[in-house]
Amino acid sequence: MDAKERNGSEEKSFKAAVITVSDKGARGERVDESGPAAKEMLEEAGYEVVETLIIPDEPEELKTELIRLADEVRADLVVTSGGTGSMRDQTPEATLAVADRLAPGIAEAIRYQSMAVTNRAMLSRGVSVIRRQTVIVNLPGSPKAVRESLGYILDSLDHGIRILRGSASECAR
Repeated sequence: MDAKERNGSEEKSFKAAVITVSDKGARGERVDESGPAAKEMLEEAGYEVVETLIIPDEPEELKTELIRLADEVRADLVVTSGGTGSMRDQTPEATLAVADRLAPGIAEAIRYQSMAVTNRAMLSRGVSVIRRQTVIVNLPGSPKAVRESLGYILDSLDHGIRILRGSASECAR
């Protein structure tokens, strides 16, 4: 079932964008496997992936892209992969800088579910926020962790996006 079928035929399908934050990936020194993993899962869930980007871990560049994808492209969902682990990484800070509102439950759910896989999940710095009507979620950098993390949240994200669009009530039950 795709997003249109889940949401009713009167709604357009969800638009998504994927940003891989990796210095080595942006320089062509490493093949990006995380971005394609996210794109594949999103498409399987019925999202139209309108952009995929690989950018260096430069906060100003990430902020520019997040703002553009939310404000101009009007993506319903933007997921980032990487930029949350090393001392240089600033993906969470750049994401928070463009936020209108926080959506902490998404990142908390990822950490909670990931604890069953590795107790190092508690060290994740990823955040989740809302800018205008766009949900932005930071995912880990590995393809395995991207698949696991998206698997934990995709079904619930559909409802959250419909709430932002005004086409669903906030009642969870």
